[in-house]
Amino acid sequence: MGDSHQVARAAKSPVAATPVASATPVASATPVASATPVASATDPVGPVFIEVPEDVPGNPHGDGTGVSAAAADYVSGPYRALMKFLNRRALARATLAVPRTMKFVGSTILRIDGANSPPTPNLTWGLTAQVAMDEALLAMAMTPRRFPLRADYVRVGAEIDTSLRLHARRGWVKNPAAYHVNPTPLTDADITFARGKSRGRSYERLSWDSGFVPHLGEPGRDHWLEYKPNLTATATVLKHQGGPRPWVICVHGFCMGFPLADFKGLHVDRLHDELGFNVAMPVLPLHGPRKVTFVSGEPFLSFDLMNAVHGLTQAVWDIRRLIGWIQSQGATSISLYGISLGGNVVSLLAGLDNRIDAVVAGIPVSDFPSLFQQHSPRQVRSRAIEHHVMGTTVDDVFKVVSPFSYTPTVPLDRRFIFAGYGDRLATPAQAQLLWEHWGKPSITWYPGNHVGYLWSRDVAA
Repeated sequence: MGDSHQVARAAKSPVAATPVASATPVASATPVASATPVASATDPVGPVFIEVPEDVPGNPHGDGTGVSAAAADYVSGPYRALMKFLNRRALARATLAVPRTMKFVGSTILRIDGANSPPTPNLTWGLTAQVAMDEALLAMAMTPRRFPLRADYVRVGAEIDTSLRLHARRGWVKNPAAYHVNPTPLTDADITFARGKSRGRSYERLSWDSGFVPHLGEPGRDHWLEYKPNLTATATVLKHQGGPRPWVICVHGFCMGFPLADFKGLHVDRLHDELGFNVAMPVLPLHGPRKVTFVSGEPFLSFDLMNAVHGLTQAVWDIRRLIGWIQSQGATSISLYGISLGGNVVSLLAGLDNRIDAVVAGIPVSDFPSLFQQHSPRQVRSRAIEHHVMGTTVDDVFKVVSPFSYTPTVPLDRRFIFAGYGDRLATPAQAQLLWEHWGKPSITWYPGNHVGYLWSRDVAA
């Protein structure tokens, strides 16, 4: 069902108006779980991904039988050289998209629809090309410069273990909602108001002291507070003149957070001009003007997993404060609309704040630990599980920021999801799991990749 029907149904309600699920931030790619070096803890270059089964003759980690290591090196040397070349050159690594795309095509042809699985899409050249785009992006993101070192596994694993003990002691594993502290009210006196202009459109820029602080004793707390630009929360606002209006809070995806991209990526023109919403676009932690690295949001979703916990928690804190301020502006309803990483944030908020009237989760990431594991090479998964960087320990720590831990307070007929059949970043399983947890509300599947709904008539209809 197209999103125009969703808007129409919600608009008939006296309390809610639902935003169109329109366009994704072009760069809102889901992060790839980092890989591990296989040489040394100080190797700045990173590994060559060579998977050698332990029973292969000549493997020094096998049973010692078979041909000599020298002979094995002679045979595998050209392959190792090729893989080293691919691993160290982004454009060369993009060629790995070809076999991965063919794997998607083959699995789609052989797939049999299940009762609780997305319908099998019709394979077209357009869908195949979009899948290849995602796969190329994933391959290029696997740059050795971002691979964790051996010592990182030990450090991050210790942080996760310490966090789990803290969460269990304070009861947050059994009652995740207790982890989230009710934020202080946000008033005009707390906000600095400024004006800006982007793509010919004037907007209001709000900024305020976030006030978020991780819990005492939480691993990564001090490091998180060292991100000084992140201490200031900010939002872009477009308001109509006149009386009270419905509001929509649009939450961008990974690597976004600037008006130039967010206006286009979230189809703000349509939401504001055609549908009549007042629009607020909060900037997620470590994104946009809050970024601390060249790439917007980079530390938010990195191998330092506690950054994701703190980042999602602060996002919820900041937006809940913004919701209170919007209520003070006389909003007739407040809807949430999030894309990719933003889809995760609005899914969290839908279960933590009862002031939300409607929610749209677009190409959502609903389970970060499982997505990290899915995108990681086998060697990374093995070592990460060994150090509790993947597995049940991480799952328990992430319960406090998992949409699956909360029952949405938004009525079923005002929950909406859209997702792409060929999304290789936030995979269809992510949206499917959220759809099931939400009680199977309205969902639109489009034949495209992570950003394919930019061109999807099914979503824009």
